[in-house]
Amino acid sequence: MAHQNQNNPAGPGNIKKFEISSNKGGKSVDVSGGCMDLRYYESVLSNQVTATATIIESGNDESGAAEGVLDSLPIRGGESTNLVMIDAREQEIEMEMFVNRVRDGDSGNMKDLYFLDFVTEESLNNENSRVIERFEGKISDNISEIISKYLKSSKVGEIEETSEEYNFYGNSKKAYNVITTLASKSIPADKTPGTVAGFLFYQTRDGLFFKSIDSFFKQEPVKKFIYNNTGEIPEGFDANIVNYNIGSDNDMDMNLNIGTYNNNSIYFDFYKMEYKEVPFKIDDQEGEAETAGKDYIVANKQFFENPTRTFSTLKDMGVNPKGTGYEQLDNFKNEEEQKENYKVEQTQVQTIMRYNQIFTVKTSILIAGDFSIKAGDIIECTFPQVKSERNKEKNEQSGGKYLVASVCHYMAPDETFSSMELIRDSFGSNGGF
Repeated sequence: MAHQNQNNPAGPGNIKKFEISSNKGGKSVDVSGGCMDLRYYESVLSNQVTATATIIESGNDESGAAEGVLDSLPIRGGESTNLVMIDAREQEIEMEMFVNRVRDGDSGNMKDLYFLDFVTEESLNNENSRVIERFEGKISDNISEIISKYLKSSKVGEIEETSEEYNFYGNSKKAYNVITTLASKSIPADKTPGTVAGFLFYQTRDGLFFKSIDSFFKQEPVKKFIYNNTGEIPEGFDANIVNYNIGSDNDMDMNLNIGTYNNNSIYFDFYKMEYKEVPFKIDDQEGEAETAGKDYIVANKQFFENPTRTFSTLKDMGVNPKGTGYEQLDNFKNEEEQKENYKVEQTQVQTIMRYNQIFTVKTSILIAGDFSIKAGDIIECTFPQVKSERNKEKNEQSGGKYLVASVCHYMAPDETFSSMELIRDSFGSNGGF
């Protein structure tokens, strides 16, 4: 259900700098004068920040800012770009990005219109490298090394510590693929193994992040927004929500199908020629998981008293012990023989459940441009209770903490907006609302 606020407070922003440098060196041009609109994207489900600009070039452009840039610079891909954009509140986004492609060009007699897509340096470096080494120790320590060595980046926002050690090979995969795979095998250092697991690897303007799902909901809200359809911002709130849409809530049939609530895992140990069945219910995470709201388990328990999915997995026993060469053989004989490299019983199912659970509630909101908002932030939203008469009561079920899963900051000559996709793992307020 979509709701729109008739009072639109979005004011104009400003592209302070939009300078593209030639690949041949020695020449750069600021195209802000020809930029008709600009969209900047961040997401916790994406390894990279992206942006798209609509450019109009005119031979009669009095400022000359964008005149003939496409062919005179020229722009062919990979050009370094310095971007500084400011919203109506003087909040700023500053990024160094690179031209990924020029697309959808439309030539006219007097004007040329085309689109420029931008990506980050780390994204391009990812395509130019393969992880070929062997790693051992804590996953979080190895993440930092892969980012530095293969993505050639010092722009790190946060690498959260993991609890378990894991030995692995890069197998000539791209760095982003390796790190994303490791995210699903990671357990937060401050959590009990066997209860919760699962990390996200993503990028914002602050750098690259490797964070557990649980760590997001420990955060305090960076901003508080309200939908009240009056145009006034009550005390304690940062802005009005222009419109919002509840895209989807809990999908019972899908969650039963993928085993979100109750599943059974069969683990095969071919070293000992044994197998083990391990049941797991979402109740096992209750009290251990950090949640956005108070109602963590919202589905009717009548329908998941029995497992709705079965996993079959080979255990990583006696494989890839510590050390190199003969040292590995000695470790295998003396101490590593019975040790499992990847503790699948304590990680696999917990990760799957947690990944699914954080999408229990999905909501999209649109606010006047607020460029301080980043993917991975926690915000607090207040929505009205739906009643037949005019109502000022807040909705205690849909309001509260939300994780900013993705954000698009949009700028045009006359207005700026910030559009956000919000997710949460539970209903109801969990304090502070």
